[in-house]
Amino acid sequence: MKYEKYTIKTTFEAEELIAAELAELGIDGVMISDSLTPEEDCVPVYIDDMPENTVEEGRSHISFFLEEGEDHTELIEKVRSMIADVGVYVDTTDTTIEKELTEDADWLNNWKNYFHQFEIDFEDGETALFIPSWEESEKPDDDYDFVINIDPGTAFGTGAHETTRLCIKEIKKYLRPSDLVLDIGTGSGILSIMALKFGARHAKSIDIDPNCTPAVEKNMEDNDISKEELSLLIDNVLENHALQEELKDSADMVIANILPDVLEPLTPLVPSFLKKDGIYIVSGIIDEKADFVRDILEKNGFKILEKNTDGEWVSYVSLLH
Repeated sequence: MKYEKYTIKTTFEAEELIAAELAELGIDGVMISDSLTPEEDCVPVYIDDMPENTVEEGRSHISFFLEEGEDHTELIEKVRSMIADVGVYVDTTDTTIEKELTEDADWLNNWKNYFHQFEIDFEDGETALFIPSWEESEKPDDDYDFVINIDPGTAFGTGAHETTRLCIKEIKKYLRPSDLVLDIGTGSGILSIMALKFGARHAKSIDIDPNCTPAVEKNMEDNDISKEELSLLIDNVLENHALQEELKDSADMVIANILPDVLEPLTPLVPSFLKKDGIYIVSGIIDEKADFVRDILEKNGFKILEKNTDGEWVSYVSLLH
């Protein structure tokens, strides 16, 4: 099958924010090539570190693929508008979008060459290993407290990206035995799965993208998670008022690893979802928008317990009071 390949040529500073915004537009399989990121620091799933890197210093090439023969005019205009919005927060100097035709039918699988097993160390001394299905553990599984088999498919979320890693650490720290967890914008289901591994009684995972379903179901199967433990719902919680009613007082912890533009309309709904003394974990926040999100949390009755950072990404843990 032939694909239309679109490449956004922008600044290194803007690459992660643009890549995250593309995911919000429903564009999967994003690849990034830049001149500044060494191979050992590449973000799995997103980074395509080409053997012969011709990207000029300080620049970044962000590529995505759409099926040939369909009218993508409206989507590309949304991409252009998104880039203009990103330019308010970070430097996107001389950003262009180039289009070409490609017959690389396996482009969705190319990222597997760059996503490898990795570890997370927790404050309490415990460790977790995250390993894709096409690799074998480099150490005995007994060396880890948690071994997670994770394949994101076309859904975002392996645990390696800074925003997801921040959430996992905070879930581990704040989850109470038998908590009910609501994971909004679940992606691959990794945060729900980790909450269950840490002792949650049940996780309800919500996403608007139907492409999440096969990724979540596979990751559930690979990690021995049953449908009784994790329920997946493809829906838009911002627009479905019946769902909002259904979720009232349903969670001890709400997790939202979503961009600030979505956190803004979502957060006013969250107090009704949470039980007394409920915890709200938010991530997906570029540091330039950290104060913006803090204000949203505080205006909606949340007390900030922690602000954590990883690279240029920020997360908050807050308590409903």
